[in-house]
Amino acid sequence: MLVLSRKKGESIIIQDHIEVTVLAVEGDTVRIGISAPKHIDIFRQEIYASIQEANRESATPLAANVEAFMERLRNDSNKKE
Repeated sequence: MLVLSRKKGESIIIQDHIEVTVLAVEGDTVRIGISAPKHIDIFRQEIYASIQEANRESATPLAANVEAFMERLRNDSNKKE
């Protein structure tokens, strides 16, 4: 991990297209602004983790859904015979 020190109003640039600016420092809270192209998604870490978990859950078929699908395939196969 790269660690940098910045003061209020100072920025860092990431690969020519992303600018991260320190907007305010209030106690333990640091407000930052991020300028990036529209095609780059930016999330807080906890939101990103929640999205990843939801994606994993939606990609995992429920056993009941798989069984219902298999039953439908069996029924369709029997109708053709």
